[in-house]
Amino acid sequence: MKTNGGRRRIRALCWSQRARRGAGMAQKKYLQAKLTQFLREDRIQLWKPPYTDENKKVGLALKDLAKKYSDKLECCENEVEKIIEEIRCKAIERGTGNENYRTTGIATIEVFLPPRLKKDRKNLLETRLLITGRELRSKIAETFGFQENYIKIVINKKQLQLGKTLEEQGVAHNVKAMVLELKQSEEDVRKNFQLEEEEQNEAELKEKQIQRTKRGLEILAQRGTQISPQQSDIFKTVVDPEMTPYLDIANQTGRSIRIPASERKALMLAMGYHEKGRAFLKRKEYGIALPCLLDADKYFCECCRELLDTVDNYAVLQLDIVWCYFRLEQLECLDDAEKKLNLAQKCFKNCYGENHQRLVHIKGNCGKEKVLFLRLYLLQGIRNYHSGNDVEACEYLNKARQLLKELYIDPSKVDNLLQLGFTAQEARLGLRACDGNVDHAATHITNRREELAQIRKEEKEKKRRRLENIRSLKGMGYSTHAAQQALHAASGNLDEALKILLSNPQMWWLNDSNPETDNRQESPSQENIDQLVYMGFDALVAEAALRVFRGNVQLAAQTLAHNGGSLPPDLPLSPEDSLSPPATSPSDSAGTSSASTDEDMETEAVNEILEDIPEHEEDYLDSTLEDEEMIIAEYLSYVENMKSATKKN
Repeated sequence: MKTNGGRRRIRALCWSQRARRGAGMAQKKYLQAKLTQFLREDRIQLWKPPYTDENKKVGLALKDLAKKYSDKLECCENEVEKIIEEIRCKAIERGTGNENYRTTGIATIEVFLPPRLKKDRKNLLETRLLITGRELRSKIAETFGFQENYIKIVINKKQLQLGKTLEEQGVAHNVKAMVLELKQSEEDVRKNFQLEEEEQNEAELKEKQIQRTKRGLEILAQRGTQISPQQSDIFKTVVDPEMTPYLDIANQTGRSIRIPASERKALMLAMGYHEKGRAFLKRKEYGIALPCLLDADKYFCECCRELLDTVDNYAVLQLDIVWCYFRLEQLECLDDAEKKLNLAQKCFKNCYGENHQRLVHIKGNCGKEKVLFLRLYLLQGIRNYHSGNDVEACEYLNKARQLLKELYIDPSKVDNLLQLGFTAQEARLGLRACDGNVDHAATHITNRREELAQIRKEEKEKKRRRLENIRSLKGMGYSTHAAQQALHAASGNLDEALKILLSNPQMWWLNDSNPETDNRQESPSQENIDQLVYMGFDALVAEAALRVFRGNVQLAAQTLAHNGGSLPPDLPLSPEDSLSPPATSPSDSAGTSSASTDEDMETEAVNEILEDIPEHEEDYLDSTLEDEEMIIAEYLSYVENMKSATKKN
């Protein structure tokens, strides 16, 4: 208990220090935004006289301007003058950079450094746009003191591709580049020299983790079955003992659904990256979460607009991206934060209906989804505050505070449900769905468990029928692999699967066993040929069919009957023609170990993905709201006390 208490005190202290530092930064950003707004309204060009002289030095008129705006804002004149001077200097720097770009082609990139650095986090870097992403990363690492392999660069909400030029990636003059650090600084490592080896390995492990994530999702998406758009699709892990693990998509009730094949892979990758990003968000690993979330956004954009307008996943992703930038203290790098939040709001409206009536119709309540709107209003409040819109900021933050009160859960009620055998997550979600009523929540959770049990029972029965159909096709002479392929193509219909196999006899060679031994066949027996001749088939055709199907009279007869008494013209007359394996060489034998290693790596990558896919279909709605509560209070204090705090300064 002492240890836990100590940890809580340390966390509170760290938050207090961060809050004090954040208060000053947030209020400065507010004043910058407000003063920029005034300058635009008054059409004042600080880089020209009388505010800047011919030597680019500050003019006397700037002090009068500071007096005017400080009176308007009712805050400290010196603070206002200092911020206006910063704006003027940056305007001159930008003008100089623009002129330089026009005459020399050398672009200026605004580099945003990680929050931990004490130096100015916004820095200008000059470069040509014909260099590669790798060269830019190297230049940033050298200029700002990073280890090159332990940073990632995000520009235009995309990870910088190392092999392509900046121009090919749409990087332009005056673009913003955000640096994500995968390890601690060398100074921090020296301070903690006993952990030096662990710190050095940390970045390598994280980079490998990112690569495994990509590989695992590609494998699982490739294995995925067909799915279709429904509201609020969520991932479901499917592990069939007869097959390898793959990803399926289910609706809010947990039932598998279908979408067109053209949309399937992009949607699976989008949702897979989103789930992986959310797992990193839960662990507060924002630097690794952001690349996953941006990749998810990229794949969602490959889906049709109609799909994105009917599922809430895309809206939740927009919130998660803005939240991640905010927690990285890099909201300035996200030029379209307002657009993303408006898009999320629009998607929620399309998905849930006006006043959530569609959501209530489907799920019977909308209490759990209020968590999403709390996060939306909070981020809208923060964005407006940083843009100098204090009235709008106050409005959104108060909306968030009101929802926080509605979503508050009495810990004793959670304990009551825990004693009934429910999990903490089930308790939170159940209480929010039932407005805090313990009895109703218990009934709600029990009903949901029964629904899921029924779904699992139906899926088990579906699997049983599928295995029965596979056995039936195997009894006709087809391999397990061929039967699985045909049933998949026929959506589980046995008769249709048989038609597919008869129309595509080459599928019979999709064997499970060793083709080298299977291809060793003897000439068909005269008895089997006579059987087919007795059925009315030509003797030579019958013999050819039996050679193709390795003496299987039933398959030969079915195929000949289906094709009007002959074999399909594009069908090889012997399995060797299509399945002849190359002679085994020493190098092939040596490669067995390598192939086994690759398979192990793929299994590891897949398992990592599956571990991060939550079991509960409403995991994305579950939150203790502890962080949100502190941030709401923090920003409301900025809004409410800004005038008095700046006057005091």
